[in-house]
This record gives sequence, structure tokens and C-alpha cells, in this order.
Amino acid sequence: MTPRPVLYTFRRCPYAMRARWAVQVSALDVELREITLRAKPAAMLVASPKGTVPVLVLPGGQVIDESLDVMRWALAQHDPEGWLTPAQGTLAEMLALIEACERDFKPHLDRYKYPARYRAEWGGAPDAGDSDPLARAFAAQHFDVAQGFLSLLAVRLEGGAAPRYLFGTRPALADFAIAPFVRQFARHDAARFAQQTAPALSQWLGALLARPDFEAVMARQAVWADTGAR
Repeated sequence: MTPRPVLYTFRRCPYAMRARWAVQVSALDVELREITLRAKPAAMLVASPKGTVPVLVLPGGQVIDESLDVMRWALAQHDPEGWLTPAQGTLAEMLALIEACERDFKPHLDRYKYPARYRAEWGGAPDAGDSDPLARAFAAQHFDVAQGFLSLLAVRLEGGAAPRYLFGTRPALADFAIAPFVRQFARHDAARFAQQTAPALSQWLGALLARPDFEAVMARQAVWADTGAR
């Protein structure tokens, strides 16, 4: 039997989510191994000692452990929907917007959703939790800052011919690489997101998350048992 690429993943992680999305659309035969972050399998840590998902291990032993690189690897094999060739703009422009998401949005998403993890930044007591008034104020501040990046996305989505995506009238790499993070932001307080976010952005996110391939990407998998197989 020909060995298959192996993708270590964690269902709720947005980085792993976008990697699985590209693998799903590419229709490649990849073995998905769902892990638990509390007990990371030894095989994954041998392949990538940094211990974060996703981790793709190719049959020849090559390891790809950055989510965007996993996406690009899968789409380089088979890109049936043209994710790497947007209707408007270039791959380089998409990569620049994805980088901006990780630089200008993700840190504020984390602080908005998990303020207690950053209590040193807001001066909380060692046992202070997310409901602490200082934590809530800190989270609100980062919600507001994160809106700056979301506003940039909304500008790209407003006007022009419908449907609208970040680089034209069909979704491409940037949409699928960024949407899992916006989804995480939106789900933390759905009412607040709906009230303070441009309708065009909500519609964009809803259209992507309604795709059948996203439903497949989010299907629950049993946690992989590390029995020594590689």
C-alpha cells in the first residue's frame, strides 16, 4: 500500500481548520489525525518539536508545519477552484493580506477572547479570570482594535458585482485562510459582532461557512491513538 501524507490537526484550531479546508478542496488522499492538545502524540512531536498544529508529514519524511504552507502544498497538487489564482489581484497580494491578518488581527483576537491569558498586560492578580472587570475592559479594548482590520476587509467586500469576496466575485486563498479567524472572533459574542460589524463582512463569512466543504472540514473525528505507527 502506498503511504499517504499524514496531517495532525485539532478541530477547533483556526490554523488547522484552514489547512484541512485546502486539503478537503484539493481532494488529496491525506490521513487526518485528530489530536488533543493536553496529550500531544509522540509521533507528532518527533515530526515537529514545536508542538503546534497543523503538522503535515509527507511519505518521504518532509514535514510542513505552517498552516499556510500546508494550504499551498495541497493546492499546488490540485486546485480545482482556482484558490491560488484569484479573480482579481495576485497571489502576492493575497499573501500580504493573510500576513496582515496574522499581524494586525490575530493578537487582538486572542486578547479579546482569552484576556486571562494576558493578565500580565492588564495587571491582574494571578487568579484573576476573564470575568474580572479589568479583564473585561482589556478585552473590550482589543475588540475595538481588531475592528480596524475587519473594516479593511469590509471595504474590499462592499460595492461591485455580487457575490463579493476579498479578491473578486469568487472565493480564493485569502478568503479561506482568513475566515477561520473571523469565525472565531464572531462566535465569541455573536450579538456584539452582528451589531458592530459591517453587513458585507457578516454576509461574506456566512457564505463561506455555509459551504458543504466547510461542513466536511468541521466533522468530528475520534482522537488518534498513537500506537507507534508512523
